[in-house]
Amino acid sequence: MFVQIIEGRTNDADGIKRQGDRWQTEVGPGAAGFLGVTSGVTADGRAITIARFESEELARANSARPEQSAWWAEMEKYYDGEVTFTESTDVQEFLGGGSNDAHFVQIMKSTGVDRDRMGRLDEQFEKFAGLRPDLIGSFRVWTGADRCIEANYFTSEADARAGEQQELPAEVQALMSEFQDLMQNTEFLDLSDPQIH
Repeated sequence: MFVQIIEGRTNDADGIKRQGDRWQTEVGPGAAGFLGVTSGVTADGRAITIARFESEELARANSARPEQSAWWAEMEKYYDGEVTFTESTDVQEFLGGGSNDAHFVQIMKSTGVDRDRMGRLDEQFEKFAGLRPDLIGSFRVWTGADRCIEANYFTSEADARAGEQQELPAEVQALMSEFQDLMQNTEFLDLSDPQIH
């Protein structure tokens, strides 16, 4: 899998969403190898798009299409200032990866992560996945040796907040404490109105 992450700021979340819908109907059908996209804008105007393709080669071929270039020329107008692109083929999926049934997506951008320690925690958390039925999919994109961007898909924002507050077994609380220690340098981007395809 090849993932491209596009980030920027906007004061026109509706425009970003409209243009995203246009891609799905006008450009997406001709994009070979396209697997899916998750995008949205936070309450403070941070826009993020995570597009997934079968391979880097197919993603590059899509980028070279005239209709893709024309679409992006319009999309750029909805951003304020610089837009950044981050790419990776180092992707881990959990609970089946992303979910089209989600109504809330939380993005976690982390630096300084011990990947081996994270892997051990992942194995432990999988045993307790049933304790959080609100979490219906997740994937993590490694963008460096100790940097990753994670997308977590929830049934709704209200369900996610309630899940965060619930009393957990002591063993899980210990795991959560270790996880929080591991992820000290993390930014959270809450997408309350995500576009998921």
